[in-house]
Amino acid sequence: MALPPMGLCVRATFPPARPFQPRTPKVETRQELHSGSNVVERRTDSVKQNWCNMGIKGLTALINDVAPQAITQSEIKTLFGRKVAIDASMSIYQFLIAVRQQDGQQLMNDAGETTSHLMGLFYRTIRMVDNGIKPAYVFDGKPPAMKAGVLSKRFERRQEAKEEGEEAKETGTTEDIDKLSRRTVKVTREHNEECRRLLTLMGIPWVVAPSEAEAQCAELCRGGLVYGAGSEDMDTLTFGTPVLLRHLTFSEARKMPIHTVHLDKVLSGLNLTMDQFIEFCVLCGCDYVEPLKGVAAKTAHKLMMEHGSLKKVVEHLRESSKNPPPEDWPWEEARSLFQKPEVTPSSELKLEWKKPDVEGLIEFLVNEKGFDEERVKKGAGKLTQAMTQKQQGRLDGFFKPVAPKADESSSSKKRKGDDDKKAAKGKKAKSNAPAKKKS
Repeated sequence: MALPPMGLCVRATFPPARPFQPRTPKVETRQELHSGSNVVERRTDSVKQNWCNMGIKGLTALINDVAPQAITQSEIKTLFGRKVAIDASMSIYQFLIAVRQQDGQQLMNDAGETTSHLMGLFYRTIRMVDNGIKPAYVFDGKPPAMKAGVLSKRFERRQEAKEEGEEAKETGTTEDIDKLSRRTVKVTREHNEECRRLLTLMGIPWVVAPSEAEAQCAELCRGGLVYGAGSEDMDTLTFGTPVLLRHLTFSEARKMPIHTVHLDKVLSGLNLTMDQFIEFCVLCGCDYVEPLKGVAAKTAHKLMMEHGSLKKVVEHLRESSKNPPPEDWPWEEARSLFQKPEVTPSSELKLEWKKPDVEGLIEFLVNEKGFDEERVKKGAGKLTQAMTQKQQGRLDGFFKPVAPKADESSSSKKRKGDDDKKAAKGKKAKSNAPAKKKS
């Protein structure tokens, strides 16, 4: 992309953001890196449902119903000049599921090694950089002990899918085998190590979180190192990220718009403080606690509005519900994991985007993984051009989003009343708020 001469001011215009509208994904076919054979990228209905409900059960649907203004959709080019923290584990899982051969099997080289994750990461990252985005990937660290139950259930589902898959090979259809194969996908340590090696060769920064990647993404946002977090997991909002970007790592051929979720508008639309929102998310059901029987997202929101806190909701349900919460339901521990997650402070991190190592990319992708050399060189050329040219700054890039502060005691009504009083006094005074730095 040609840049204007120094000193010349150019005003960029982008299409206006559109209200959120669900869209059914299409099946895409494109040329593969290894031998030029066609690669099919497809999401089954079950996988689509899993992505829509990652993290907090029913949250996306509730926001779309109660606070639709919090979600907008726009083209990827509107993020030009932005730095974005990407949930690496979520993205790799997505690539392993979506990037497949026409027979539904994962991409493999001649040695039988899976390469779907590398192909997805290489090209989706190039797409972002080519559109002026500076991605920084965040990998999961050690999961919290409270997540053991969820991880155990995922393991059981994978084992069941493997057993059903063996039966399907004998009696089922190709579609059944494909569906069950996707359910057995797991991101391994080797996948993560290979992806980190690839990112280093591409000159893209990456961080390994002490624990949850979503929490670390939120910390990078709050610390001003990035503009937003790219993830399909809705609990990224619960960890306090001001801006959540969904579908950012989807295939370009899918033509899915970027869905931007603004936390401040979510809180305003749901009429909850940040602490109340965290408790509401726990009540909905998350990775740390099972949802309560008969309490879906809509009911959870109603209960929080009526009682004001999860403690009072639990007391109410134990007194009046036919399905009271278990005495050992660990909602307080779950709340604490969202309020005070284990993260590396942004002040201790530095994100650097460097010139890619083209020779290293060819050695790794072509010589070791069997990718097509011509296509790798073409992709590396795009990456080099985008990473070495000086980006035009955004006018709104001088301001960074501010995460809502926790407010354990005040309700929305009290907050509104205080704001009205301040507004009346402020008519005679001028604001002296300092300008926020560029993110």
